[in-house]
Amino acid sequence: MDISKQQLEALRGLSTPTVSNAVELFNLRPRNEGYMAPEIRCLFPDIGVMVGYAVTARYAARAKPAKPGSRFDFWNYILQFPEPRVVVMADLDRPTGAGAYFGEVQATIHKRLGCAGVVTDGHVRDLDEVHPMGFHYFASGVCVSHAYVHLVDFGTPVTIGGLTVNSGDIIHGDKHGVMMVPAEAACEITSAAAKIAERERRIMDTCAAAEFSLEELRRAYESE
Repeated sequence: MDISKQQLEALRGLSTPTVSNAVELFNLRPRNEGYMAPEIRCLFPDIGVMVGYAVTARYAARAKPAKPGSRFDFWNYILQFPEPRVVVMADLDRPTGAGAYFGEVQATIHKRLGCAGVVTDGHVRDLDEVHPMGFHYFASGVCVSHAYVHLVDFGTPVTIGGLTVNSGDIIHGDKHGVMMVPAEAACEITSAAAKIAERERRIMDTCAAAEFSLEELRRAYESE
């Protein structure tokens, strides 16, 4: 299910924890699912929020490939999805991080292809060159070399940080981490977030009041 660019932009105006809280109101999944483990780190937290449609791929770098996948075919595949796009790329090496698929050149290419950033359980490089582009890096680490990096395939489900992502899923990430926004709720997240924000404001206003009492706090905390 696609949502409008205006709705995506509205999601980009919310922090990832705020979106996570809003998703809980719809009871579409358990509260301990739908987000990546903290080893998938935001390397450029000052860039802000990343939102976009996932485009999945898999790569490896430790050994020289007999026949690598076609990057040109992958680029064509990326363009099948609406902008903004997010490359979600699994590193098949164990341990991960033998070489970086994304550096200055790949970030430049994929930004031109309408991608807001990359999410990978592998490593990335060229931080000083990529950061000024405003291209998001969410990764498990950084490394020096690209080694024998090569595309293996694309378009299959990938599991990164414990979260399984399919191409077309809506990805939301910021300095707190990365999550997937359920398509069924995506159009209503901003209104749900506003409802939560109002309740939280009542709680905090109660705590800040000159005439504070636990009974007033209880009432504010239990209010819907």
